[in-house]
Amino acid sequence: MPVFKFKVSWEDDDNINRSIALTNGQSFLQFHQAILTAFEFDKKEAAANFYESNDKHMKGRAISSEVLVNKKDAPALSMMKTPVSALVDSPDKKFIYEYDPVKNWSFFVELVGIDRDENVKISYPHCFFKEGISPILTGAKSLSENKMVELEEKYDLGKEEMDEGYGSEGEDDDKETDSDEESYGEEEYGEEGEQF
Repeated sequence: MPVFKFKVSWEDDDNINRSIALTNGQSFLQFHQAILTAFEFDKKEAAANFYESNDKHMKGRAISSEVLVNKKDAPALSMMKTPVSALVDSPDKKFIYEYDPVKNWSFFVELVGIDRDENVKISYPHCFFKEGISPILTGAKSLSENKMVELEEKYDLGKEEMDEGYGSEGEDDDKETDSDEESYGEEEYGEEGEQF
């Protein structure tokens, strides 16, 4: 059975992304749940939508968590009833994923590969790559003490820098601005006193 590999990137920073693999018959609801897990969302019952998209990130047909049954000519498909593979019609298929209208989380989703066979040792959907800190951890909710320790170790911040909220970068820059301020406003003259 084929495996579809998608890169899911946060709209505000594409350096924050997750790569998720799904099997042929898995639904958009399973994909939605895999995204929530991969980005460490709390999985509350909030509305979510996928939209078919293009290279310009324009929204097409919706696949909604609120639609329960697929109907002919309906403006949105059911996330629960629609397999992801049913809408993959090109090797670079794109979607937009939106979660929780109150917080307005938006992600770009792009098919990056298709494997011929699934790995029997892996439970799908499967997040096989993570880059960047989840946007939910960058201010939308407070960090637990364990997460703060992980961030501190990752970015090698000392206790003093963490307490003060900044590091020692830029301290030498202050000395350079002093000399610039002294010469500010002075006019230069040529040999014969001409101003230029």
